[in-house]
Amino acid sequence: MSTPFLSVRDLKVHFSTEDGVVKAVDGLSFDLEKGKTLGIVGESGSGKSVTNMAILGLHDRRNTALDGEILLDGKELVTATERELEQLRGNKMSMIFQDALASLSPYHTIGAQIGETYRKHTGASKKEARARAVEMLRRVGIPQPDVRVDEYPHQFSGGMRQRAMIAMALVCDPELLIADEPTTALDVTVQAQIMDLLKDLQQEFGTAIIFITHDLGVIADVADDVLVMYGGRCVERGAKNEVLRAPQHPYTLGLLGSMPSLDGPVDVPLSPIPGSPPSLLNPPSGCRFHPRCAFAEKVEGGRCSAERPALEVVDGRGSACHLTSGQKRELFADYASARTH
Repeated sequence: MSTPFLSVRDLKVHFSTEDGVVKAVDGLSFDLEKGKTLGIVGESGSGKSVTNMAILGLHDRRNTALDGEILLDGKELVTATERELEQLRGNKMSMIFQDALASLSPYHTIGAQIGETYRKHTGASKKEARARAVEMLRRVGIPQPDVRVDEYPHQFSGGMRQRAMIAMALVCDPELLIADEPTTALDVTVQAQIMDLLKDLQQEFGTAIIFITHDLGVIADVADDVLVMYGGRCVERGAKNEVLRAPQHPYTLGLLGSMPSLDGPVDVPLSPIPGSPPSLLNPPSGCRFHPRCAFAEKVEGGRCSAERPALEVVDGRGSACHLTSGQKRELFADYASARTH
């Protein structure tokens, strides 16, 4: 069995605050192969972005406790120095941020910002970096790249700014690309174009991609595998089609139930998940989803509130839930039936 390109094992990211310790990520494990896309989905505050900031080493070391293991092509990142991480960021691993306008400098041209990363990691001249920036803008589908390279972010539309961010992230041909909700602020037509662009570039470069989103519809379009996070933990993971067609955790089922279906009856009411995400300063005991779970009372002995369910993974498929397989088949089928009748 081949070694995964990215391997995360029992990752914990805890922040010290005036009010106490925030357990933003609390024991997360997953693998990612080259050329594959892992979709990480969950509500705001579930730990999605914190996980990936930890991979990139962008957390504040003064108030952040990082534990566990992050191996990128065999290189340990948890114990890496800032100098080592700087050599990897933008080169071997890169990130597309959600808000391109906030992430781009208004005082520098698009070409200068793309070229800066390229010069830092390759030692290229300004002329070579500008030529590389033009090439990357052409690759991401920006018209007249030799002209637009000298323009500023405010002269670009939202979709073009996001394309410029993708060009910047890919300028050094990184082997790992982290996309943090890169299409959230865009209209649906531009969203589709950006997702198609990422898939085309992945085929060209063989890049491993982590795609962070709260939108299962986006996951269905871009991901090979899905990791569902809740309260800083993974509650379900597996191949995209398996997770979306036959969820094995009540939270995943709830996320699907709160989305309209394009291939089902149009008059089926949506079923939002009751309550709010947990405070990670003082998270619930046991399963962190149990206060909002419609099935917690079906588990005998109050285990949901007392005992943390283990994430048992077999052939890449697993969920952290105390319900038995038989209970899930019965209860989840009844839930799905109620939505379609």
